[in-house]
Amino acid sequence: MKVILAEALGMCFGVRDALAIVAGVARPAETTICGQLVHNPRVLEQLEMRGFHQVVEGARGGVPETPAVLVTAHGISDRARSRLTGAGKQIIDTTCPLVRRAHEAARRLEAEGFHVLLIGKRGHVEVQGIVEDLASCDVICAAAEVRTYPHSRLGILCQTTVNPATADEIIAHVQLHNPLAELRLVDTICEPTRRRQRAMQALVQAVEAVVVVGGSNSNNTAQLAAFCREHDKPVLQVQAADELDRAWLAPFRTVGLTAGTSTLPETIDEVHRALAAM
Repeated sequence: MKVILAEALGMCFGVRDALAIVAGVARPAETTICGQLVHNPRVLEQLEMRGFHQVVEGARGGVPETPAVLVTAHGISDRARSRLTGAGKQIIDTTCPLVRRAHEAARRLEAEGFHVLLIGKRGHVEVQGIVEDLASCDVICAAAEVRTYPHSRLGILCQTTVNPATADEIIAHVQLHNPLAELRLVDTICEPTRRRQRAMQALVQAVEAVVVVGGSNSNNTAQLAAFCREHDKPVLQVQAADELDRAWLAPFRTVGLTAGTSTLPETIDEVHRALAAM
C-alpha cells in the first residue's frame, strides 16, 4: 500500500501553544481545565495523569473549587470570564488568538448595530463562547437553515474551523434571502483550516481512499472527513493506529493520510507507520 500524506495536516499553532502553556503549569492539582483542552483523548489522559481537574464541556458554566482555572484553546465568553474572576479564581488563558479575534468581531458587529449571523456548529464550545456575549444571534449550520431575517443590517462571521466552501454557500443564501439588508462579512476562518482544506483538495485527487486522524468530537477533523465524502472518496476516521481497519483498507492500493488540528505528531507518525506496514 502506498501512503500519501497531505501537504498540511495535524496540530495548529493554537493547539501547540495551549499545550506549551499547560506544560508550564507548576501545580496541576490546584488547576481545573474548563472543558477539554483539545479534542484529543490521548492528551486528556496525559492531563489526568498529571493531576489536573477536568470538567466536561457541558459543565463549563459552574465555578470550580480549585484556585486556578485554565481556559481552553476554544475560549470562553467575557461573561464566563467575569464570573470566574469575580469568584477570585486565577485564570490561565490558552485561548487561540484567532478564536479571540472571532469574539472581538462578533462584539464589534453588534456594537455597530448589526444582527450577528454566526456560521458554525450549534452547541460547539467555541460557538457557545461567542454567542454568550451577544444580546441576540442566529447560529447557522447549513444553507438550508437560512431565512429572511427581520433586521436591516446583518453581520456575518464564522466559527474558526468552518469549511470555507460551506461558509461561502451559506453566505450566498443569506444574500439571496435578504436582498434589502445591509450585509457585513468578517472573515474569521483560521488560516490553518484553509491550508488543510486546500491540501485535502489535492489529496483526494491523488488517492483511492483517505484516513483521517483526530478526536471523535473534533469539529475540524469531522470537516476533513466530510470533505472526502462530499468528493465521493472512501474515508476512515480514527483516533489512533489501533483503530485502523485492515479489512476496510485492503482493497486500496493508494491511501491518503491527513489529521485534525488537535492531533499529536506522534499519533500521526504511529498511524503512518501502521499503514505503511500493511
